Amino acid sequence: MNPNPSILRDGLSIISSCKKETGDIWQAHIGAAAIGSYFFVATNNWSQELAGLVSAQAAAMVNKVLGTDGAQHRAGCDEQTAVTAILEALDKTIDQLHWVGHNVIYSAASLLAIHELKGWGSAEDIAGITDLIHSFERTIPGRSWIGFSASEVKRMEITDEDGFPAIANPSELSFLVLEQLAEFPVIYRAESHHDLIGHMLTFSHALNILHDLGHVSFFKRGLPPIMKLIKALRYSLNVKPGDAIKLVSPVDHLPLQPAERADVLPSEMKFWEKNYSEQDWDYGHVFKFSHSFYDHLRRVEQKKESYIENFRYVTV
Repeated sequence: MNPNPSILRDGLSIISSCKKETGDIWQAHIGAAAIGSYFFVATNNWSQELAGLVSAQAAAMVNKVLGTDGAQHRAGCDEQTAVTAILEALDKTIDQLHWVGHNVIYSAASLLAIHELKGWGSAEDIAGITDLIHSFERTIPGRSWIGFSASEVKRMEITDEDGFPAIANPSELSFLVLEQLAEFPVIYRAESHHDLIGHMLTFSHALNILHDLGHVSFFKRGLPPIMKLIKALRYSLNVKPGDAIKLVSPVDHLPLQPAERADVLPSEMKFWEKNYSEQDWDYGHVFKFSHSFYDHLRRVEQKKESYIENFRYVTV
């Protein structure tokens, strides 16, 4: 089943209008998720029935933001003009970790959708995206961490002792993050844990998208920030339920509760038969985490069961 490209235009419209309409950076989550839903269907060999369920839920999510009439889909400006503007904006923040990589996630989703559409939007629409990306300048790495404050994460350096392999291409990055996912003996249901692990997947996937689109220098420059996020997450590998730990989060509380294991995966019909509107599609993560995980999985030679097993604790 070929998904409807109108979901890409709707997603781009939500990203573009986010800052102007809300004064904040987070409604763009829904736009990136809409774009992710399209490529989750387009790049995997799902059944027509499963693809239809994904597309229907994504359309419902978008309609909640835009209304049932959707966005006005104007003739697009040329792709290269949009690419140049978005990359110029991303250039300001690509070298540091900002809000667990959403500067890169929003940029990559926008570039991927515009590439698929072969151009999109007015100059004002593109300016909305670049304004959003500029909003990440001088922002914190993220608000919720186990064992570190935001300022400590910001000051964190990647050293040889961290043992990170040299990463030259998307397949190697996908292997690194999937191996890291598999290492967690417990995944806690917390913004400072399962949500960060999910964004390890989406941030690294966004870097891979930049590489796929030919923006290799941005892929390379984004590696130290994703390594910083992984380094911070590694601290939690040995945390056991009931441990006295330093929890720096405005939304999480001790004791941390282990995440529940999902019985079904996004590769199964039953997963999408659930109506996720009741939980607001986990702010779009039901699509984004699924898209990113399966994209990482297709890039590695060996699809280990341990990758899939631990993803069960991150899916929603």
